[in-house]
Amino acid sequence: MTDTLTLEEQLAMTAGAAMWSTVGYEKAGIPSLSMADGPMGIASGRVDERDVALLTPCPTALGASWDVELTAKVGTLVGGEAIRMGVDMVLAPNVNLARSPLAGRAFEYFSEEPVLAGVLGAAWTSGLQSTGTASVVKHLVCNDSETDRDRMNAVVNERTLREVYLLPFELCAEAGAGGMLAAYNRVNGDWCAEQHHVLTTIVKGEWNYPGLIMSDWFGTHSTAATLRAGLDLEMPGPARFLGFKANDALEQGELDADRIKDAAQRVTRAALRFKQEKKALIAGKGANELLVEAAAAGFVMLRNEGGLLPLVPGRDKHIAIIGPNAAAPCYQGGTFAKIAVSPDAVRPLEAIKARFADHARVDYEPGVDPQPRLPAMPVRPIRDLGDGYAEGMTIDYYDGQGQDARLVASETRDTNSLVWFTGVHDDVATLDRPARIVARGMFHAEHSGDHIFYLGATGPVVMHLDGREILAQQEPIPSSDVMGKLKSGDARSVSLPLDAGQNAVIEIEFTYDPARVHGLWYGIRRPDTPEAMLARAVALAKQADAVILVVGETSDASVESKDRKDTHLPAEQIALIEAVTAANPRTAVVANVGHAFDTRWEDQAAALLIAWYPGEGFGEAIAQVLAGDREPGGRMPVAIAREESDYPAFSLTPDVNGDLVYVEGTRIGYRGMADPRHTLGEGSGYAEVALLAAQVERNDDGGLAVRATVENRSDRAGSDVIQIYRRAPELALCAFAKVHLAAGERRDIVIVIAHRRLQTWRDGWVDIENPGLFAGRSARDMAFDLPLPALESVG
Repeated sequence: MTDTLTLEEQLAMTAGAAMWSTVGYEKAGIPSLSMADGPMGIASGRVDERDVALLTPCPTALGASWDVELTAKVGTLVGGEAIRMGVDMVLAPNVNLARSPLAGRAFEYFSEEPVLAGVLGAAWTSGLQSTGTASVVKHLVCNDSETDRDRMNAVVNERTLREVYLLPFELCAEAGAGGMLAAYNRVNGDWCAEQHHVLTTIVKGEWNYPGLIMSDWFGTHSTAATLRAGLDLEMPGPARFLGFKANDALEQGELDADRIKDAAQRVTRAALRFKQEKKALIAGKGANELLVEAAAAGFVMLRNEGGLLPLVPGRDKHIAIIGPNAAAPCYQGGTFAKIAVSPDAVRPLEAIKARFADHARVDYEPGVDPQPRLPAMPVRPIRDLGDGYAEGMTIDYYDGQGQDARLVASETRDTNSLVWFTGVHDDVATLDRPARIVARGMFHAEHSGDHIFYLGATGPVVMHLDGREILAQQEPIPSSDVMGKLKSGDARSVSLPLDAGQNAVIEIEFTYDPARVHGLWYGIRRPDTPEAMLARAVALAKQADAVILVVGETSDASVESKDRKDTHLPAEQIALIEAVTAANPRTAVVANVGHAFDTRWEDQAAALLIAWYPGEGFGEAIAQVLAGDREPGGRMPVAIAREESDYPAFSLTPDVNGDLVYVEGTRIGYRGMADPRHTLGEGSGYAEVALLAAQVERNDDGGLAVRATVENRSDRAGSDVIQIYRRAPELALCAFAKVHLAAGERRDIVIVIAHRRLQTWRDGWVDIENPGLFAGRSARDMAFDLPLPALESVG
């Protein structure tokens, strides 16, 4: 169809039409594609809490499930959401790797192990695309950290690049992914959008990949170099470097017309492929049940002394629920792909209370502040706009900064953080000229004492309380620094006394200068003290027969463009763990985190369950797992080191030249740890599953497969993951299988080992002479050696 287009029209297709859409030509039968961010659902391009979508477990939680079929179902569910929201292409899955536990977006990565990440990423891709929605796999390549990601240069050798960081993308390409998203960073000196060796030589050449490769948003830096490297589509639109902006380069001979035609054809193929008939295969009740199942499947139980878990209903007469994340769970990280979760999502506190209500007295104390950085803004709108919202701020938008400016729009927003983008929010906030936004709400003080007010914005902003100025940020912020200010989320604060029952009008006035994005954030912390919260929690723990201690992170612990400083839980939470476990050793710790973290305190607790960021099914899933209605089905997708210095890659700060050298090579994560505290694949359920036998044999096509016998020796259904590793040239996962067994069931399973898993790169793929295969249930469980069978002689 592109043959009917002029060269200028083909050129226009190499840039987006708008923020979330491609260029289409109705006359040629080429539709425009609509896009949205992922990977935990369909993110609203408006970053609007009212655009509610289903929130799935994070990729790390899916990685912990080791369940290919389940992961595909989750992808299918997201595909149905995309159809509901009019989206043709989803920017997901993220198959970068958890190279360091400090990575700010580690919760978006399936694993530190490329085989696990690639197999599950491919399954998710296939599931999504079964609905007729495109998967755009991201971020190609080595976008494994956030520090200076817009400038840093990942320095990585060819063997490591191919065997580790490109492998997950290759598996997704084999699964038929509709597109790939080039990363912001550089690799070996070239911007990812200009990386000819990766984009053209490997992906389009060696893999023969027919899909399109697009830039991450605003991730292009040049015209001719970008198109020559193999990038097909610049996003977002309108064009910055490609599209019609490339016409001069074409006329001057810097670009070949065939390259333009190829790019346009790839965009066209995607448009024709993903604008066909679509169908939501999982929705309604089935979707909700899947979200609970998937959450529980990723819970990893690393400790269960004395059989504390499950807490059999009726055994313990008084159960204490303690910890901030029981009432304020962390469902996801704070990226621009954040999903607006339904306000009806059941929290762990509510679900656990409901499950044990008929069997025990259940009490709760948070122990520490559940919103340590930016608390909520619990107010009523200052005006009723007839939109049905009884909570939140009334937001008024003006077309200028002066008091004589015209009111152009109003809305009610029940959130403590607002973001506006050019081309997305033009109906309310026009960002291409100076203007003003005013937020007003009525706050009701429930208790007497000091209340702390918080305020931050990407420009001058003032907060008034009952007409009196209490907070201000008057200094302007240059447009070049606006995005950095927005991502930092730093806020100023002031403490003021209020009386119980007092009503106070809060007014915030934000003035801004032109920029492509702006933001405003605020909150109120009610009276309490850390000492009083801890004392109440300890007193409750002493009274209870058993304690469920839910600790973890808030969404701003895992953010875009910022990596973490260390692997520790907040100091006040560690103090809470130590105090509560000392008061009651029958404590089960539930960790609501999105990455590898320090657990040196774990021996103080009877049980440790890692829940990751489990999506909106968290509440029901954790209640069912704690009660024994479901298994904790997860196994570790990442390793946890004994000391931070034991991680093969830890610091993510580039050197003075902007280089971040991947010095560990292929020995990423567990592969390079001599003695991890917990290694890849570790974990257990409530059922006792035994690996009875394993041997490797040759298939009819000459490939290898492992035949294993597993048995469930318990009186309840359960699951396990049988894992095949090689020892040489370094420890590495080759294949795996998740097996579900009924009580008492014995079964033979066959696990196929792909030939590539037994090869290494030496200026080409060559067989590993003696890989040293073994089978077990973790990277250090060498239950069965698997010597390779001899090749049959011919003639």
